[in-house]
Amino acid sequence: MRHLAMIFAMCFAVALGTDLGPVLAESPEDAAQRLVGMWRLVSITTNGQLNPDRGPHPTGFIVYDKSGNMSVQIMPDRLRTKAGQQLTPDEAKAALIGYTAYFGTYDVDPKAGTVTHHRKGNVIPGAPADVVRRFEFVGNDRVVLRPVENANELTWERVK
Repeated sequence: MRHLAMIFAMCFAVALGTDLGPVLAESPEDAAQRLVGMWRLVSITTNGQLNPDRGPHPTGFIVYDKSGNMSVQIMPDRLRTKAGQQLTPDEAKAALIGYTAYFGTYDVDPKAGTVTHHRKGNVIPGAPADVVRRFEFVGNDRVVLRPVENANELTWERVK
């Protein structure tokens, strides 16, 4: 019945020449619900170019749960070596360059089109606790996250 009422309202609005933006807008719950799930990294670009610290095909996952928890891990696609049983300081540093790993909670602001990650744990000491990402859904199974502090663009595909 709700679906029929929505169709009637849309037809009526079109007949009157009314802007459908408010009628078709996602509710805050809808935008937040669409993020829930596990997403596989498809690509990362910076100003439209591959990031040399990440390599041509970085891999990773980001997870948002319905309780407001999240975590992300991104591993660069580049050769990493280990000479002995333990990493040398230079090997340890090289292993972390381009690697992202943190967890915490999140909030969605659908009007601003942003998701804020409130980091509780992070592989990088001293990183800001809160980071804001603009989000844009591309169809039902892709989302693009754009950090507000840089020109990166991370495309994710829903894991089914």
